[in-house]
Amino acid sequence: MKKLIALGLAACMTFSLAGCSGSAGKETEAASAAETTAETSAEAETSAEATADAETSIDKLTVTYVTSPLNVPTIIEKDQGIFAKELGVPVEYAELTSGADQTQALASGDVQVLYAVGATSVILSAANGADIKVLNMYSRSPKAFCMYSKDESLTTPESLKGKTIAGPTGTNLHELLVSYLAQADMALDDVNYVNMSIPDAKAGLDGGSVDVALLAGATAYNAEQQGYHLVADGEGLISALIAVATTQKFYDEHPDVIDKLAAAQDEIASYMADSQDETMETVAAALDLDVDAVKEMYGFYDFSTEITDADKKGFQKTADFMYESGMIENKLDVNTLFIQ
Repeated sequence: MKKLIALGLAACMTFSLAGCSGSAGKETEAASAAETTAETSAEAETSAEATADAETSIDKLTVTYVTSPLNVPTIIEKDQGIFAKELGVPVEYAELTSGADQTQALASGDVQVLYAVGATSVILSAANGADIKVLNMYSRSPKAFCMYSKDESLTTPESLKGKTIAGPTGTNLHELLVSYLAQADMALDDVNYVNMSIPDAKAGLDGGSVDVALLAGATAYNAEQQGYHLVADGEGLISALIAVATTQKFYDEHPDVIDKLAAAQDEIASYMADSQDETMETVAAALDLDVDAVKEMYGFYDFSTEITDADKKGFQKTADFMYESGMIENKLDVNTLFIQ
């Protein structure tokens, strides 16, 4: 039964936020989606040809391109063509926004690197037997995941009993709700939980059919700007982990690419630190937000790439949550997710 639930949820899970926004696509369509949505950055390709200083073991690299909710490194990398410059080969971008589509594209070989994939998606893919490994961290952003309401009396888990709460199943937001309720020994059965995309949950809150909406990124920012009541955010409740992932096979066969990707990510971090104004403006333009909104949300994110013990504990907590929720059939030791 748990396996059936897991397969069903895989089709509706989302990333980014890891793992937290947009409606998930069908896994069976992922390979073709990667092919049809991949786009080559002409500028990056030209730059790569001009600056290549050593032969690379691949002719091109395909990575996922996911900008929501606030994937700053992704936006800066493509804007500056950093991967292509470091690798010396063309880089293609597959705009796959659902975790299920991303992990299926990795399994099929259409994509070699998942550049920003939610811990939930990594765990589900591994639990289903796929070859997937965490290369390094991408971000942590518990405060970016929020529960909003129009009702200011909703201030405790107990106050949510019987309320209609909407948000995407199998995501950081789903985990946030479960963890929040657990503080009062409550469960999802104590509320009327409705599986709904973030935009639909926000629309339901606006229209009055939803008491509490599970929101993240720009949608959460807009709710705050409208004066909606923040019931809770993920601080202290979830880790909200996003990672960079590949396969063990690709890692073993292309160590030069792995090293160059690490160097490229260091360059991205340096650019973000040294060119903060330009970074904010570039991200605002990419996400159609004003710069002040980007600056406010940016403070919620930790984009360091190092895998820490706290990150591993966060992965394990998420894996345990998924097992207890019936999303995966067996318990998972998350140490198997990291390249040894």
